[in-house]
Amino acid sequence: MTLPIFFVLAIIILAYAAAQVLKRPVEISMLVAAVAGGLAGALFNTPHLIELPRHLVEGAFTYLDVILVFSTATIFMAIISESGGANYVVRGATRALGRFRVLALIVLMIIVLIPGALTGAGSVSILVVGAPVAMALLSMGISRKRTAAILFITAGLSAAAPPVNIWAMVLCAGTAIPYVGFELTLGIPVLLLGTFTVLVLGLKRDKKAEAITFPEVSAGMAWWRVAIPFIVFFGLIVAYRLWPFNLPLLGLPLEFTIAGLIAWLLSPQSINIWRLSGRTLKRLLPLLSIMIIVGMLQQVMTITGVRGLISYAVISIPLLLLFISFAVIIPFSEGILAYGAAAILGIPLIWYLNSIGMHATVAIAGLSMLWPLGDALPPTAIIARLSIMVSEYKGSLWSVIRTMWLPWLVQTATGILMIVFSAKLSFLVRWSM
Repeated sequence: MTLPIFFVLAIIILAYAAAQVLKRPVEISMLVAAVAGGLAGALFNTPHLIELPRHLVEGAFTYLDVILVFSTATIFMAIISESGGANYVVRGATRALGRFRVLALIVLMIIVLIPGALTGAGSVSILVVGAPVAMALLSMGISRKRTAAILFITAGLSAAAPPVNIWAMVLCAGTAIPYVGFELTLGIPVLLLGTFTVLVLGLKRDKKAEAITFPEVSAGMAWWRVAIPFIVFFGLIVAYRLWPFNLPLLGLPLEFTIAGLIAWLLSPQSINIWRLSGRTLKRLLPLLSIMIIVGMLQQVMTITGVRGLISYAVISIPLLLLFISFAVIIPFSEGILAYGAAAILGIPLIWYLNSIGMHATVAIAGLSMLWPLGDALPPTAIIARLSIMVSEYKGSLWSVIRTMWLPWLVQTATGILMIVFSAKLSFLVRWSM
């Protein structure tokens, strides 16, 4: 049976490579690979050709819950941005803390973390608050290259931050692990790494600082208009945990929807909610497509035996070599497969690490520190390109990567050490719960 599985795996890889050579988007390339792998498996009746459409449709709904969270959270943040809340917060924080450079940098870092933490996508952080934060950093005398580097690292960390971490959600769904206990396990390293990054890259002021003019804030915007929707959202989350038997479990999609409606009602300017939602979902379509196609590819790899073959390959690698290889394999898998890397490589990795006594939740958190780095690597490099765009940096992507070499290495070491010592860090999970 091994030879047919190798054949199917080869077809999947060749189909993906061929689509990439033709310069197709990542989601189209993965769809081609999934269909080609299914057809190749049908030659050996794994699956039967008649059952292939059913498996593809089944796989497409694997991550429906993640898609709902992602969509509602992003619409919520789009309402905050459209109402002028993002500009108001960044401008206010910069003016209030301008004399306290370290504190200002940390507050700007937290502002970047919030949209990605709530949506699970670092690209949303850049799209929502990237431009005003970039202006704030430039006004503090930070070069455009270092501004792009700061935005990339912090936006990547925002995708790994709780409460919504799509890599962790994919891994938990694929390994039957409850998506709980990640608050401190992800939150503490994200805050420490984010603080380290902004201080290393932003503490030094460039000699030639640019004159920056902030955009005008919407008339009528006030701090309570921004704060109340977030208070309601986090209040709904905390309320269920405090009174689990007295309140219904609403779920993140409904909680984001309620908070979004409140933000819409409190907006000082008129917002066409239907048009904004449609525009936001259209912008999200590539990422939503990836989640759908990842499920299809995962289903095909499971029924053809490819997923089992990868799992066997993982456990066959010497443990020390496996840990060292994480520094390269995990980021590059994100650059090639985007969120699909969590399903294809992450799930067998977690199975194996759990089987040798490592704590699965902490190990997932450790991997989540490594995957965001892949968003600076081709062919996707979505967050890195967006960071360069909003910073208006005219240099190359590689020059930005070279600028952030120290935060990159520290983040890589942190992720690997979290995996290696996951059993000893399990107290973070208990404290989170």
